[in-house]
Amino acid sequence: MASAREMRLRIKSVKNISQVTRALEAVSASKVRKAIQALAATRSYATKAWQVLKHVAAQPGRQSLHPLLTDRPNPKAVLVIVLTADRGLAGAYNTNLVRCVADHFDRHRLAVAYVAMGRKGRDILFRRHKTVTADFSNVSIPTKFARFADASPVGHLAVDEFLEGNADEVYLVYTEFINMARQVATVKKLLPLEIKSSAGLIEDFGEHAMGPAAAYEYEPDSREILDEIIPRFTALQIYQATLESQASEHAARMIAMRNATDNAKDLVRGLQLAYNKVRQQAITNDILDIVGGAEALAH
Repeated sequence: MASAREMRLRIKSVKNISQVTRALEAVSASKVRKAIQALAATRSYATKAWQVLKHVAAQPGRQSLHPLLTDRPNPKAVLVIVLTADRGLAGAYNTNLVRCVADHFDRHRLAVAYVAMGRKGRDILFRRHKTVTADFSNVSIPTKFARFADASPVGHLAVDEFLEGNADEVYLVYTEFINMARQVATVKKLLPLEIKSSAGLIEDFGEHAMGPAAAYEYEPDSREILDEIIPRFTALQIYQATLESQASEHAARMIAMRNATDNAKDLVRGLQLAYNKVRQQAITNDILDIVGGAEALAH
């Protein structure tokens, strides 16, 4: 059994760690609220952009309206954008995302290349000898919140790779924020753009509206509008995924640090009990030595 001095040092060390985890929990709680506010602030614009895009792209001859709407008959390559954290101490946040990537793309029938958004994902992809064509690790730094300008280069890269034929399909893997206790690793197909369903990052609030759909006239024409709105909408999806991932990261870190603090408290209580036993045993031994010495002197 460890000595009383070793017990005291260990108790002090665990208490210091619990102070750090408590501080990280408080910081993450503040950041997750800000991330949720930023996520909610983009919904109005994103919803209207989706409604316009859906209406234009649903016109007759959809496949010929724009290359980004065209399914390729014989796809050969896939580009996967992986959005992870730059830091750890977030529980199973990064692990779940990497597991999702492995489940979907490790045995994919097509050649897969990756774009890393976040140092944790980038490092894991490198360790697994995956093809990483670009790295945007500074986008999801926990000390700052992503802006649309941070996600826009990733969207332009995805569009360029698709139009140049380097990728026939583009996917986005991110963590969807459900609530403070639940975050789900999600795979979203970005290109070619799917308009059959409104499921995904953007909600279509007009899906159940009554009455005939509104008719729009576009100037100069729908092709020029699509040239502008589809790349922007692709970047917007990546931006919203970044906000979702940041909210999920801070929520996961807050829960992980809360659990770590609780575990540290339990450990301190156990160590304190063990320390008291060692101390009582030492006192008992000292008393026995004194009594034994007194009896020896008496005889």
